[in-house]
Amino acid sequence: MQFKRLFDFPYYQLEKFPRPDALVTKKNGQWVKTSTQEFVDQARAVSRGLIKMGVKQNDKIALISTVNRTEWNIMDIGIMQTGAQDVPIYPTISEDEYAYVLNHSESQYVFVSDQEVYDKVMAIKDQVESLKEVYSFDDIPGCRSWEEVKELGKSKEDDDSLTIIMESIKEDDLATLIYTSGTTGRPKGVMLSHKNIASNAMYSETRLPIELGKSKALSFLPVCHIYERMLQYLYIYTGSGIYFAESLETISDNLKEVQPEVMSAVPRLLEKVYDKIIAKGADLEGVKKKLFFWAVELGLEWEPYGKNGWWYEKKLGIAKKLIFSKWQEALGGNLKAIASGSAALQPRLARVFNAAGVPVMEGYGLTETSPVVSVNDMREGGFKIGTVGKPLPDTDVKIAEDGEIIINGPQRMLGYYKDEEKTREAIDENGYFHTGDIGEIDSDGFLRITDRKKEMFKTSGGKYVAPQLIENTMKQSRFIEQIMVVGEGEKMPAALIQPNFEFLEDWAKRKGVNYNDISDLISNERVLERYQREIDEHNEKFGKWERVKRFELTPEVWSIEEEHLTPTMKLKRRNIKERYKDLYDKIYGEKI
Repeated sequence: MQFKRLFDFPYYQLEKFPRPDALVTKKNGQWVKTSTQEFVDQARAVSRGLIKMGVKQNDKIALISTVNRTEWNIMDIGIMQTGAQDVPIYPTISEDEYAYVLNHSESQYVFVSDQEVYDKVMAIKDQVESLKEVYSFDDIPGCRSWEEVKELGKSKEDDDSLTIIMESIKEDDLATLIYTSGTTGRPKGVMLSHKNIASNAMYSETRLPIELGKSKALSFLPVCHIYERMLQYLYIYTGSGIYFAESLETISDNLKEVQPEVMSAVPRLLEKVYDKIIAKGADLEGVKKKLFFWAVELGLEWEPYGKNGWWYEKKLGIAKKLIFSKWQEALGGNLKAIASGSAALQPRLARVFNAAGVPVMEGYGLTETSPVVSVNDMREGGFKIGTVGKPLPDTDVKIAEDGEIIINGPQRMLGYYKDEEKTREAIDENGYFHTGDIGEIDSDGFLRITDRKKEMFKTSGGKYVAPQLIENTMKQSRFIEQIMVVGEGEKMPAALIQPNFEFLEDWAKRKGVNYNDISDLISNERVLERYQREIDEHNEKFGKWERVKRFELTPEVWSIEEEHLTPTMKLKRRNIKERYKDLYDKIYGEKI
């Protein structure tokens, strides 16, 4: 069998690194293991069942799950082996968006994880003409079980026919449709081939220190996003066991139970982990507290490859023994790499986590590039803080005249589904995908992202402002959970800020600030003065035209459910601006 299609990966693992724990999901308090052989066998049963149900090549089948789980991966391989394509959908999007994606993709079947997702699908089922049936992983009254599909394909009589179908599928064939979460407008269906994702997984493997056949990975970022999904193929390819975290809330416990060597993360999660560690340190007293913050300050000065000198390294050794060893234990004790992606990582976090012996490697990519374009790697001088590393092998990265990053390589998408016009806008005549990101490549070949082309704006004075740089700096404040810099066409930049309510309420208690509710708290003069001090401190790092001159605090948590954020935690700028129009008008309706 050729090893070029995504469904070849489990067979490769079976031949090279068969595991008793290829896929592991926690059920009723117990980790339930699925071996490599069971993974392959169940995926083939799913394929045979789908074929008996009439599924043909290039049909579309949607997968919607609230958490990552074994069943999703079995369905994924089972669908692709038939020549059909799966359509992963974010569980948290609105019913209206469910209807749009299912209609646009013309999905014939939907496999859901649980009651909540099932209810959302059933609410719009009548609006989707192509949809024949809904199946569920969990037992739901009135809903058909995915086990029925496996049972239908239990007999191996048609196995030779399945093999013939599989052999007819080429690496350049469409493998999946992934709808971008989109910060503006309707989501676009990104067409990714087997080669797009398979090549990305194999090339990304060269950047992760995984011991073949012996590592464990903890998976919790949404598998409907190409970042986590590609990494899962990488884990299968390297013979790593994939353990699925129960939820975001249980990650801490799951890390200690699984003790993985590798995991992925988004910067927001690392920010939260860091904030919790700092909060615990702040609760210490006397010498312990002094030692803790001495270690943190030391970590914030860290440079790779011993550039700080032997005296620094000696002090760091003491800090690791006394303080940082506890950080490592809290993350399972075995982590050799955390792959950080989806958004910019604050350099201070890269420094302090790596100093602590928790290697965080930042990378860069997009759904349209399957997704990885470049990534840092501690080995062989491949790591530079403040960059997203060097491009993967066979990846051609250029900087256009206007500063935009453009990319060509085996990971570049086929195009946007049913949208030739947008495809032509995104991919130029030379085959380069235009990312919409602004960046630069330094003399050592490291890529640095400076901002989103579409998010940069001009003030009325004609000065350009790059909001992400400012936002990422301001979020270093423990008082600030989320921030959006505004000011396009206005006389100066300003900001809408979602406070870190937990930290703010704790601060208010310690400072004797009395308040009735959140709205009362965020309008308190002492609170506003404290936020002004935070803004002023970070403003010093920017030119006068870039500095945030005014701000307003918002009274609620910005969330995916309320559509402040995309499922990958990016700001939905238009939504936020519209939602807080009164605060925006307050900022620019009053004189400075």
